[in-house]
Amino acid sequence: MTPFALKNALNNVRATTPLVHNITNYVTVNDCANALLAIGASPIMSHEPADVRDIQTICGGLTLNIGTLDERSIAGMFAAGERAGELGHPIVLDPVGVGASALRTKTAGDLLDRLSVSVIRGNMSEVKALAGGAASTRGVDVCPDDAVTEGNLSASAAFARAFAAKTSAVVAITGAIDIVADAERAFAIRNGSALMGRITGAGCMLSCLCTAFAVANPDALLESQVAAVAGMGLAGQVAEERMGGLDGNGSFRTYLLDALFNLGGDALEAGALVEELA
Repeated sequence: MTPFALKNALNNVRATTPLVHNITNYVTVNDCANALLAIGASPIMSHEPADVRDIQTICGGLTLNIGTLDERSIAGMFAAGERAGELGHPIVLDPVGVGASALRTKTAGDLLDRLSVSVIRGNMSEVKALAGGAASTRGVDVCPDDAVTEGNLSASAAFARAFAAKTSAVVAITGAIDIVADAERAFAIRNGSALMGRITGAGCMLSCLCTAFAVANPDALLESQVAAVAGMGLAGQVAEERMGGLDGNGSFRTYLLDALFNLGGDALEAGALVEELA
């Protein structure tokens, strides 16, 4: 990508060590923290309403993940999000499983309506449900009818741009083919590994990385999100290539963190499979 090279986005993360506040689901919180550390950022996890305003004050950005909701975490999300808005900090919303329950759907919609969300990161089923365009969401997995394919790539990009225009956020739709868009531009990213779907938390980790990249690149939000998505996908490819005959998804999870830790800017620039869509 020009004039902003993808490697600059990653190099800025490693140079500035952004402090990221994450209200994420308890299934993946440890992996999210380790992914941020691997990429060169620093994580803080807190969802307690009495704590989150102070925590967000010392951080640079906020990740909101609705994967395991309860009343306290919801209150914490709004309190942290309001403080992030006051400070001009980027907010990344991960609408995990939105559409699968009334609580998830209402919470995600309210967060988007009431907070200054900078980035929406989910699979196509989740993003369509958030936009009101999906009839059903199958847990946290994309509905096969919603999968981004080469055949529907143009229409999917148009949907992403339109939703970005409506929300004033960058929209990152991830799957076998990823789409990252703002209201004017859309990019397809073809990095990744099918094994990323065989571990819990690859998407949650990516959303936290998206926040770190947004904090470290305040003047290049769209490009930073392309870099984050491509970088995570490239790390998945590296992890898969490392797999041996006796390795399984536990090894892949470890190799994925290792690949993020060792990912350099030049390797990202060389390995990113990014195409700008008309």
